[in-house]
Amino acid sequence: MNICVFLSAADLDDRYTRPAREFAELMGRGGHTLVWGGSESGLMKVVADGVQESGGRLVGVSVDFMAAQARTDADEMVIARDLAERKALLLAKADAVVIMVGGMGTLDEATEILELKKHGKHDKPVVLLNTAGFYDGLRLQFQRMEDEGFLPLPLTDLVFFAKDGVGALAYLEEWSGIQ
Repeated sequence: MNICVFLSAADLDDRYTRPAREFAELMGRGGHTLVWGGSESGLMKVVADGVQESGGRLVGVSVDFMAAQARTDADEMVIARDLAERKALLLAKADAVVIMVGGMGTLDEATEILELKKHGKHDKPVVLLNTAGFYDGLRLQFQRMEDEGFLPLPLTDLVFFAKDGVGALAYLEEWSGIQ
């Protein structure tokens, strides 16, 4: 399965890097392909290293103004013209999406993916990996949106919240029929 992972390129502490590495190793051992922003820094590097060292493939989609930071040993690397093209390519190359901890870029990617799903533009499973409760506030906001009628379908049809990588990958493999 090609799993697009949206996450931070920042260097983060162990409460985020350790679970990210564990998830990456599960992906690699499961024979999955990481589709990611292609960066060779921060949490993006941690996850790419973990997937690659555990036997998985790497498909990167960088953007022209960040191409100098792109990983050079990926199985495939595409350089998009701008962020909009990058997001579209990431989604097109993916069978599923996992959103890990990140900043404004990650939040932008997450909300766009969910908005597209809400409008039926894709039916890929989306998982928010809620490491160390990072997305607790967002989950509350999404629940409020559902409760107050802002979502045309149940929140559970849009996104699955996983507390750890084992739960995230189990959900995706069940969805895809992989045992």
